[in-house]
Amino acid sequence: MGITGYVELQWKCLIVVALRLLFLVPAGVPARSGESYLKDNITVRQGDSAVLKCNVDNKVSRVAWLNRTTILFTGNEKWSLDPRVVLLNTAVTEYSIKIINVNLYDEGPYVCSILTNKKPESTKVHLIVQVPARIVNISADVSVNEGSNVSLMCLAIGRPEPSILWKFRSSKSEGKGNRIITEGEYVEMTGITKDMSGSYDCITSNDISPPDVKTVQVTVNYPPVISRVRSTGTAVGQKGVLWCEVSAVPLADVQWYKGERRLFNGPNGVKIENKGKQSMLTFFNVSEEDYGNYTCVAMNTLGITNASIILYGPGAIHDVNNAAFSPTSSFLLLTLVLTLSVLSKF
Repeated sequence: MGITGYVELQWKCLIVVALRLLFLVPAGVPARSGESYLKDNITVRQGDSAVLKCNVDNKVSRVAWLNRTTILFTGNEKWSLDPRVVLLNTAVTEYSIKIINVNLYDEGPYVCSILTNKKPESTKVHLIVQVPARIVNISADVSVNEGSNVSLMCLAIGRPEPSILWKFRSSKSEGKGNRIITEGEYVEMTGITKDMSGSYDCITSNDISPPDVKTVQVTVNYPPVISRVRSTGTAVGQKGVLWCEVSAVPLADVQWYKGERRLFNGPNGVKIENKGKQSMLTFFNVSEEDYGNYTCVAMNTLGITNASIILYGPGAIHDVNNAAFSPTSSFLLLTLVLTLSVLSKF
């Protein structure tokens, strides 16, 4: 190092010492927001810009901006290596700096040190950085059997501390709709039922920006339930339809029987159509032999159920509601037949 470089280094060291002595900034002792000499707080949102103002007059001989014990500017000379910190030429009586794209590590005390008639003065501000609420972790979609226990988790960050709400949207259009079920990071559900299947929205907010929302889909598996059956009196030679509505998750396999004989498409002029929850057994040309009792059988991996429906003539007296559902005991023989038919394939 040459003599010139050595002198310049020594000069800068002297300036640092002089600033700390003249401007009364204790080395190694950062200011805290609770100290009484802090005159102002500036609050900005993360990513925005912050302007720190300092008023001066023509009596000022020296001026500098410091962050804790780090010198940012002395006069018009920039000491900070951070390109986000710039000096604003706003007015002769103002010595202000701007911090672009503010982040959390920018938070803290800032000091504008002024030397007037060899008397040091300081304007002190505390920069507060707010962070929009954001969900950083949430449970994955879950599929469980009815009666199980389910725990959902949603973690969020932000400053100020964000609040968390859970809302439930039923998978059924006739359900209770969108409603708040709890507050906090966790949702605990014991003995879950099929009515609790749907979307669970985690909503976090701290009023800094619009709420952040993420969704967990909960699927509840349950055995088939036959909710409705229908039959109408049909004359010989006319088209007749037996109708069976089944709810189940996973989707049920629906089969039709007359007595112990399973029906298929084509033979005897019948057609079976399964569309979603609905299954229809259609007779294109009803005969006297077609009249009688039919069984709608619904099954999935969780269970099996059945309902009886009678195809009858237009003059018959028949109570569909009373005769619709057969007791489980009457289905034992049919279950045995189904089991034997499955075993015969091996």
